Amino acid sequence: MSLNRNEKAAVVADVSAQVARSQTLALAEYRGMTVAHLDALRRQAREKGVYLHVLKNTLARRAVAGTPFEVAQPTMVGPLIYGFSEDAVAAAKVVADFAKGNDRLVIKGGAYAGRALDADGVKALAAIPSREALIAQVAGLLMSPIQRLAGVLAAVAEQKGGGEQEAAA
Repeated sequence: MSLNRNEKAAVVADVSAQVARSQTLALAEYRGMTVAHLDALRRQAREKGVYLHVLKNTLARRAVAGTPFEVAQPTMVGPLIYGFSEDAVAAAKVVADFAKGNDRLVIKGGAYAGRALDADGVKALAAIPSREALIAQVAGLLMSPIQRLAGVLAAVAEQKGGGEQEAAA
């Protein structure tokens, strides 16, 4: 059943609103996938905060026109599932991780920071740790010198404390 003009405008407005909030677009062809697999993919996307929908390519092109994702328009051909995410790597990670376990989901491309990505570019973006993991790594790096200093001070205090006990005996 095709959409009427008002429904198409509503879809374009919804996707445009999501595009305005997003940093990354990942495109994948889902030809031959079962409904159960698509449901599993959508569930993973929801858990990661990724807007993942099957869209008509013409409506998707209208929604990304004039945005940094416009560079991905040449890859918008065939039956595609579109993944948009506010997190720079979430959409690419969801699509790439699911494609590893399901050969029917084929990564076609995407866009990040105004640059078009091919399938390898999306996979490379997916290999980057998430924002939370990077923050945890930075926090660990910042705490390391403090922990070492505390260890040295404790060793010096123990050494001085041990020397006074020997002198008293």
